[in-house]
Amino acid sequence: MTTEGIEAVFLETHNWGKSARFFQALGFELDFSTDHHSGLFRNGDGAYVFLAEVPEDRKPEMQVVLKVPDAEAFRPGPDVEVVTPFEDTHFGTRQSTVRDPDGRLWNLQAPAGN
Repeated sequence: MTTEGIEAVFLETHNWGKSARFFQALGFELDFSTDHHSGLFRNGDGAYVFLAEVPEDRKPEMQVVLKVPDAEAFRPGPDVEVVTPFEDTHFGTRQSTVRDPDGRLWNLQAPAGN
């Protein structure tokens, strides 16, 4: 089994309020937010955006997350370097990290319980 395309984009920001309004102005709807300045935005059936505020002394990062329907059945090809195997997250999914030929890290996300 392989990936099924882009699941999400994880974004960090220095200003939750401004960034949230930016995505809402682009047509995204806030699905849920937390009490620590983060939340999930959706726009149709495409990938969702998860936005989280980070301290000013930290550079905001961006990560594209690829969808895996079943972590246990996932079998990457020989050209995929697995950096971390699938692990449960605190937000109810399972995630793994792989490295591409240019050294970029990619997150893979699967439903919990698979």
